[in-house]
Amino acid sequence: MKEAREKKATGKARTLAGHIKPSVDPARAQLLHHYESAIKLLQEGKVEKAKIAFEAMLKNNASDLSERIRVHLSACNRQINQKNVSFATLEERYDYAISLVNTGYYDDAREHLEAILKANASADFAYYGLAVLESLTSRSEACLQHLSEAIRLNPHNRIQARSDSDFQDMADDPRFTELLYPEVA
Repeated sequence: MKEAREKKATGKARTLAGHIKPSVDPARAQLLHHYESAIKLLQEGKVEKAKIAFEAMLKNNASDLSERIRVHLSACNRQINQKNVSFATLEERYDYAISLVNTGYYDDAREHLEAILKANASADFAYYGLAVLESLTSRSEACLQHLSEAIRLNPHNRIQARSDSDFQDMADDPRFTELLYPEVA
């Protein structure tokens, strides 16, 4: 117990011969420095540079960090590919946004759906997509607002929402029921 406290306080292990300095592997220290630098590049939005740094670390056998590096490398690739995506129509962009929702990239999906609305404020399908997104992320107020607008713009969205399993978390909300079944209320 006393040795553990002493090790914490000094950062050195104690043996019968005295204190031992922890060994510092210069290669490991350099790897950690490169890893931290690459993370910083990613956080600053310098995705291409971060990607190059992560790829170099993988080539140099980053051992225990390799799985984390692959995750960050995947994030870099996704961000780079997202910048290169172009759409011929708003409907194509909507399809892409829904594929992002289905794979759990909610923030990216929201950006695309909002971009559709910037291009066409009466795109009922974008409001519907946002309603689905808000339902899946447990934001009931926003879900109701977007779904209400989608129904106002296109009454067929009411019928679609009645059988859409993406709204299952909203089913117990009386406001949701009133919105979908106004003839009962």
